[in-house]
Amino acid sequence: MDAVRVALLREVLAGTEWLGATRHFAGTLRGSVVSHGGGLLLVGTPEYEPWHLAAHLVDEAAWSGTPELAPTLVRHDARATDPAHLAVGLGRLEAARRGETLLVVAPGEPPAALLERVSDARRAGATLLSLGPEAGELPALAHEVLPVPDGSELDLDTVQHLVSAAAGENALPARRGRRRFRDRLSRLADLLTAPPPTRW
Repeated sequence: MDAVRVALLREVLAGTEWLGATRHFAGTLRGSVVSHGGGLLLVGTPEYEPWHLAAHLVDEAAWSGTPELAPTLVRHDARATDPAHLAVGLGRLEAARRGETLLVVAPGEPPAALLERVSDARRAGATLLSLGPEAGELPALAHEVLPVPDGSELDLDTVQHLVSAAAGENALPARRGRRRFRDRLSRLADLLTAPPPTRW
């Protein structure tokens, strides 16, 4: 989903709780990684790996000048022969420490083995964010939760687009006065003329 489609989606969602919720969650994500100088780990479930969100966050990190937003995608079936950005396995969660942020994206309750690793990462000091399940052990563990329950107006993939776009936007410093509109217009022009996103 490109910047124009995200903008149109936001227009459709105006007046709903989704815009505020995704911006708040994105602000928490951005604030966590920027304040600690990076260290964003992104993991899903064996059946649902958020590689698309990883790609969008890499793009937003580049476009917004906030390299801390670029995540390390932690995969369940990573192999040493995979490209470097796809070869990080679950062992990386065991090395998570204070100052790192772990974002778990799951359409439902993750398996017990993943929850155990996530819980260990939190105990080691990592900030834990959850995108997906509304109830269960994962949201109970998380420092910040953006629930996307079954049957909601938006699906998990769409919410990820809103979060990644907002994370990049929130990285811009607040400006006052007459330059604000020009800055926003300039940002939109940059987004529209940027090269196509990297394929994962």
